[in-house]
Amino acid sequence: MDIVAFLIDFILHVDVHLANFVAAYGPWVYALLFLIVFVETGVVVMPFLPGDSLLFVVGTLCGAGLMDLPLALAVLASAAILGDQCNYSIGRFVGPKVFQWENTRFFNRRAFDQAHAFYEKYGGVTIILARFFPFLRTFVPFVAGVAQMTRSKFTLYNLVGGLLWVGGVTTAGVLFGNIPWVKEHLDKIIWGFILLPGVLVLIGAWKARRAAPT
Repeated sequence: MDIVAFLIDFILHVDVHLANFVAAYGPWVYALLFLIVFVETGVVVMPFLPGDSLLFVVGTLCGAGLMDLPLALAVLASAAILGDQCNYSIGRFVGPKVFQWENTRFFNRRAFDQAHAFYEKYGGVTIILARFFPFLRTFVPFVAGVAQMTRSKFTLYNLVGGLLWVGGVTTAGVLFGNIPWVKEHLDKIIWGFILLPGVLVLIGAWKARRAAPT
């Protein structure tokens, strides 16, 4: 329970923990960032790690002169792109087996089929857009691998999506993170990063389910 409590506190107060880590360990923060983003995007069972809020806070620290922006962008982009490649490779490896799975406590075949159909319909656009949605950005590369999307095509969309996500959210932190109002309400902004994309995904899933033939 102590580990779970720490993870929750880290996610909700990532600004405080990251600033303390920079003060205590200096350049080792870049290794920590690579590890968090790589695991969040590259391991399909780790979608709960901070993503958007982490990038925004990193931009804030860069804007305050506590971190190096070009180095942070390079590390974060590398982690995001390599993480998706890893997730895709896992999907390609287990794909033939997944299609033979039945409903279990840990696997809902109907939900998987719906996600697969969604991916097949929207293809590469999904890979790019999913970057900005927690949970989806962890699941979509795996589905791409399961669907046997060609590696060259996936890599192209992975590069575009990873650079847009890291560059866009981190730059937003640089530009707005040190504004007094933003700093004062950063906890609410972090909650927004967590909840708003999830709500949009749920609404989209609900509409898709209603539109699906019975």
